[in-house]
Amino acid sequence: MKLELLYSGICHSDCHMGLNHWNNANYPFVPGHELLGTVTEVGDQVTKFKVGDTVGVGCFVDSCGECESCKAGMEQYCYKGMTGTYNAPKVHGRVGGNQDLRTFGGYTGSNVVHEDYIIKVPEAMDKAKTAPILCAGITMYSPLAHWDCLKGGKTVGIVGIGGLGTMGIKLAKAMGNKVVAISTSTKKEAMAKAKGAEVFVVSKDEESVKANVATCDVILNTVSADHDLNSYLPLLKKQGTLVQLGGVTSPHNVMNFPLMLNRWSVAGSLIGGVKECQECVDFCHEHAIYPDCETIEACKIDWAWDQLIGDGGNADGIRYVIDVKKSLADESFLPAKE
Repeated sequence: MKLELLYSGICHSDCHMGLNHWNNANYPFVPGHELLGTVTEVGDQVTKFKVGDTVGVGCFVDSCGECESCKAGMEQYCYKGMTGTYNAPKVHGRVGGNQDLRTFGGYTGSNVVHEDYIIKVPEAMDKAKTAPILCAGITMYSPLAHWDCLKGGKTVGIVGIGGLGTMGIKLAKAMGNKVVAISTSTKKEAMAKAKGAEVFVVSKDEESVKANVATCDVILNTVSADHDLNSYLPLLKKQGTLVQLGGVTSPHNVMNFPLMLNRWSVAGSLIGGVKECQECVDFCHEHAIYPDCETIEACKIDWAWDQLIGDGGNADGIRYVIDVKKSLADESFLPAKE
């Protein structure tokens, strides 16, 4: 299926990959794994979509389709490795083009993706704000679903009140959970409570932590920098779970005895499968939940990256979204015609 891009979200991971923070970049590459567009062409065997549909593409565009994870609808954990939407080798055969090449993402005018990895976007959704749901939204929705928060009644801690954290607060709140926002200072308290947090904990304030000991069923940790996990563990109830979501390459230490004495778990979570991503989009549509977005033209991509990787990156929780059609219409941005 071919889609004409309308919007492409800019994810913090684009910056990490672009600057080779994870030591796996293959240059040159085209970033972007929060794609939203309109279907313009379909193949003879396409049955799920038609020309004119509004669709989205998230963080991967292929997987083996045969392993235990893929058959369970968890393609992100494909035993043979999912194919990322950009900068990934085309190894499974359902991504078009030269198999020696790598995938190209959403900072472009169009893309071709197999129908099995495409998300249906309700027409009534705010299209300019929907693209980041395909990464920021599902990254928070999937662990909430896995750790039994969909039906509410839990207390959910959110560490890091940025682009991911604010989306997590909104989702957990809409599910009927009590939300505890956790940050290193009081700077983001007002913003966190405005998004739906009922409690705010300053992780570097001993008294603030003590006042909230053993209150959280699960804590979702979005921080993508070196930090001490042990400071969050006392906030967990017995048998609670700290879920790691931030892209950090360095090891983190956890004290064994507190872990054992409380049966705490430290776990990880990565985006979500296609079915779960569709559920996330539908949930956001039903509850009118969107990330806090700022739409930009492609000429401001460098500026947006600077906001994300600068001091206190993404301090306001804004997700930047490229207006692709407007960018392509800006002739001053395009290469000169010969």
